[in-house]
This record gives sequence, C-alpha cells and structure tokens, in this order.
Amino acid sequence: MQAEIRRVTTKRDLNAFIRLPWAIYRNCPLWVPPLKFDVRRRLGRSRNPFFEHGEADYFLAVRDGDVVGRISAHYDRNFNEFQDNEWGMFGWFESRDDPVVARALLDAAEEWLREHQRDRMVGPLSFTTNDQDVGALVEGFERPPLILNQWTHPYYPELLEGAGLAKAMDLLMWELYVEDRTSVHPAIFKLAEEVKTKHGIDVRQMRKRDMEAEVERFLDVYNEAWERNWGFVPLTPAEVRHYASELKPILDENWAFIAEKDGQTVGAALTLPDYNQVLMRMHGRLLPIGWLKALWYRRKIDKVRVFALGVKRQHQHTGVAAKLYERHFDSAARTPQTGGEMGWILETNKAMNRAMEGMGGKVVSRYRLYEKPLEG
Repeated sequence: MQAEIRRVTTKRDLNAFIRLPWAIYRNCPLWVPPLKFDVRRRLGRSRNPFFEHGEADYFLAVRDGDVVGRISAHYDRNFNEFQDNEWGMFGWFESRDDPVVARALLDAAEEWLREHQRDRMVGPLSFTTNDQDVGALVEGFERPPLILNQWTHPYYPELLEGAGLAKAMDLLMWELYVEDRTSVHPAIFKLAEEVKTKHGIDVRQMRKRDMEAEVERFLDVYNEAWERNWGFVPLTPAEVRHYASELKPILDENWAFIAEKDGQTVGAALTLPDYNQVLMRMHGRLLPIGWLKALWYRRKIDKVRVFALGVKRQHQHTGVAAKLYERHFDSAARTPQTGGEMGWILETNKAMNRAMEGMGGKVVSRYRLYEKPLEG
C-alpha cells in the first residue's frame, strides 16, 4: 500500500515528526530516547546555527492517517564550498519496516535535492558530520549506543540499499578499557614521556569555568586536524558557541584535555561521560521529575566516549596523541569510568585505526553513510 508524503508545514506536523521515533522503536530496549526539547531546538531554523548557511525541509510519510516515516532533505553551503562539491544530504530518517514507505521518503528527499541543483544524495546525517545521528548502524546491534550515538533498526540498511543507495563510507566505534597499561604497546608510553622534555608541550585538563574559551581552543584543533577527512566541514563561530552551551552541562574535567606549547593550542581530546545511560531513563522529558532522575543516574555512569582526539599537523610527530592517550589512563584510575568507546573513526583513517589497535581496542560498532548520484 502506497504512503502519502507530506511536507512539514505546521506545528502539528512538526510535533508528529518529533514524536515518531517513540512509535518506531516501541519495545526496543537499546534505543535511547532523545530529549524532545533538544530535538525541537535542533530542528528549529531560528535556534540552530546550521541554518545560517544551510537549507532544509522535513517530510512525513502517512498511511491511513498514521505517520509511518520521516526524513529531511538538506544541503550546507559551507560544506559545498569547503569540499568543492554540490552534494545534498538526507537525515532524520525513520521508517517502518516497509520498502514502499522508505522508497517514498527517499524519493521525496531526492526530488527536493534535484530541485536545489544537488548532484549527489548522502546520508543519513542530521545535519552534518559534526552532529549526532550520523549513519545507519550496520554492526553492533547487540550493544547500547554511547552518548551522541544512536541505535537504529537492523532493517534500515536493507531499506536504504533497496531504494537504490550504495555505501559511501563506514564509521567505526572502537571499544577501549584504560585500566590495564600492560595491554598497550610500550612505544605509546615511550612517546608520551618525551612530549614535555623533548618538545616543550604541556597537557592539562580543560577548565569548566572557562568553558567557551576552552571549547574554542578545542575546536581550533578540531577544524585543522580533521579538515582533510572525508565529509568534514569546519564549524563556524556561532556553532562553536552553540556547542559550548550544549557541552558544558555534561563536561567532566577529568576527561577533557588541552595540549599547549608556548601558550598556543596544539592538540586536544574531548571525552564525555556516557549520558545515554541517563537518557534511557528519561523517556524524552526533563519535567516534571526527570531532572531528579538525571541527578541520580549520572552518578552511576560507568563508561565514557572519546568523542574527538586530534593534534595539529605540524605537531603530529611529537607524541602529543600518545600523551593524550596516557592521560586517559590517569583519569580511569581516579573516576568510576574505566573504559568505553572511541569514534567515529573513518574506516579509511589508517593512522587512527592503527593507534586503536596499539591501545588494545577492538571495533564493536559500525555506522554506514550511503550515497546516490543525482546527475541528470
């Protein structure tokens, strides 16, 4: 049975768009409900700095009066300029296990992107690779996702491929436990020893009281160290401020580091406590008593996610990355968290993947981005 595709134009439509995952993932214990007010803020054109340089529309799939799927179609002028391409994206993809629904949604996104002169459709990602909700899970369905990751249905890859999309890139999540130093290749600690004495580089913890400046220092590294990565787009100053406000409530100074030389930032690592363990118990709401649950369950968080770890190119020979790894072992010795996951790491990033092997890690989850050429 066909599905009607409807563009989101009213507040009622937007509410349906936001609420749909609760129906799609009903009885899925590994799905982590997002906070509804946060989703609304991310979708809002006046509240998300993405829309200072991006365009998007949202669509619903409706059958017999029931919403059975959703999708966004969007493009980012900054991304197109930085990567010198005309790609468009799709994201916020959710669908019943129905190829007809999935194809109708993807056809709607494709039509919108063609109308906006895009020559490729890539996704799912909402809205860029700097955001959460990047890729569809293809391995690791038995594991709960860590913070800023999502669990998606095992049938999604088949729906996407059945609609004519092909693999573009895989993103890897590595599991690491940092309590047993004997599992680490000795060369890593040898390099870490020389960072200060040989290269004059200090590594310190981030200071939460100076959060906006610290995030700016981190993102200065982020924008340079990742600029050659597939799918990367630099963050704007407005996005830096936006991320600083979002990260401050969940930042733990034990797990966030800045590397500096002569007052200049040369490297950084941002590791976050796994607040997904809290969100799983919030059911998408902070009120009326959700904040009490948050205060209680955050004390029980036992994992972290290494969200990003990078070094500016001119300092990548100095062993700063090894020193940042070592500092994670130090943090594990004084906190309840002794391990977690690192990623996303592109499957093509050989240096980082070798480093994860040297740290004793193993790939436990894989997210996939898909693409479809739109020439003609």
